[in-house]
Amino acid sequence: MEVFVNQLNGILWSTPVIYICLAIGLFFSVLTRFLQVRHIKDMVLLMFKGKSSAAGVSSFQALSIALSGRVGTGNIAGTATAIAMGGPGAVFWMWAIAFIGAGSAFVESTLAQIYKVKKDGLYRGGPAYYIEKGIGIKWFAVLFAISALLAMALLMPGIQSNSIALGMENAFGIDKTVTGLIIIGLLALIIFGGVKRIANVAQYAVPFMAVGYILVALIIIGMNIGELPGVISLIFSSAFGADSMFGGIIGSAIAWGVKRGIYSNEAGQGTGPHAAAAAEVSHPAKQGLVQAFSVYIDTLFVCSATAFMILFTGMFNTVGADGKTPIVENLPGVEAGPGFTQAAVESALPGFGAGFVAVSLFFFAFTTIMAYYYIAETNVAYLINGKNSKLAMFILKIVLLAATFYGAVKTAGLAWALGDVGLGLMVWLNLIAIVILRKPALIALKDYEAQKKQGLDPVFNSKKLGIKNAEYWEEEYKPQEEKVS
Repeated sequence: MEVFVNQLNGILWSTPVIYICLAIGLFFSVLTRFLQVRHIKDMVLLMFKGKSSAAGVSSFQALSIALSGRVGTGNIAGTATAIAMGGPGAVFWMWAIAFIGAGSAFVESTLAQIYKVKKDGLYRGGPAYYIEKGIGIKWFAVLFAISALLAMALLMPGIQSNSIALGMENAFGIDKTVTGLIIIGLLALIIFGGVKRIANVAQYAVPFMAVGYILVALIIIGMNIGELPGVISLIFSSAFGADSMFGGIIGSAIAWGVKRGIYSNEAGQGTGPHAAAAAEVSHPAKQGLVQAFSVYIDTLFVCSATAFMILFTGMFNTVGADGKTPIVENLPGVEAGPGFTQAAVESALPGFGAGFVAVSLFFFAFTTIMAYYYIAETNVAYLINGKNSKLAMFILKIVLLAATFYGAVKTAGLAWALGDVGLGLMVWLNLIAIVILRKPALIALKDYEAQKKQGLDPVFNSKKLGIKNAEYWEEEYKPQEEKVS
């Protein structure tokens, strides 16, 4: 099983694919004239604007759902794995993919808003919806929906639950089976409560966990502030092969930095658009900008916090290009993952590290599984189109809970490999779609900027802009159009 999964990963995550991900992010950054810099003020302000409705959630709640998916195991275990396989230079490439990936995040999330629908009283949207309505290829949309369903309900929950279980076992000696049962018990209480309950939990849990984690990282950085120039220099020199120790693994640094960066911040992956579509906003570009900023929060803040804690304390191992030969072995016998971060915090704050990271992992990973359920539910809603929806959603809940428990008790290596397969399938399909569909997103951005220049609060008129099949916006603003005419 593991051999087959690794072979499949070799195809989905081959070197050309890594560079294609970087190239597409750069492509969108150039097309949008680096909106991730130009509109950073709007990104922050828009987070707190917009209110929830009966059909949709607020911009902040949508951001929280998206961040609950983004801020997860990838921020703790994934960052540690990147350093283990690619050295300190991998951190730079995680930053790079976050910066240029914000362009991809804007495009996919804006498209999700443009082509969202109101189904069973709720806003639904995402890649399957914009592929069908924007490109007009039904089988392509169905293929994405099936891939997303497999990834979110079957392949990826195990990564999150496995990391929680490992962290709890290392810190408190709790058996993985017990942890698995606790996780699925709590998860069931939330997902059986529907989308609104997921949004309500996310909007409180996500800020709390992220701020707490970053504060501890800042304390450790402050305790070792003299090491800051050396650590920054090590990251940059290793990223470009200039460091004598890590120079031979520059390829691994790029590959693992990009792979784990995309896994963590999800830019271009096709997951963020599902939450973006649920937001109640007057213009699609508004939520596109909010979702672009979520990439910064995830990687530039939370992943960096992990990386600095590990590098400042020297609590990591790194292997050579063959994936086996040790280059650095400061933690003999410790598997790449939460163990690095636990050792880092423990070395600076004795008696605190293992427990703190275990609890952080629980919050990070648990909220991510919540987001996975929401994404899976959205794709089930697309596939069944209202037929037998209650039964289908019930089966989905049971399958996801089973996959979550299975992942908690299996080995970390297999869990990560399965997760990489799920992520790879979604990335391939979504990147093709957003490159084809870039025009409506760019039109929306231009319209948003034009209205802002006039001092207006931007309102989206799809017909006026010549964007077809944006059925929600056509209906929503029909009274306004008639009033103007």
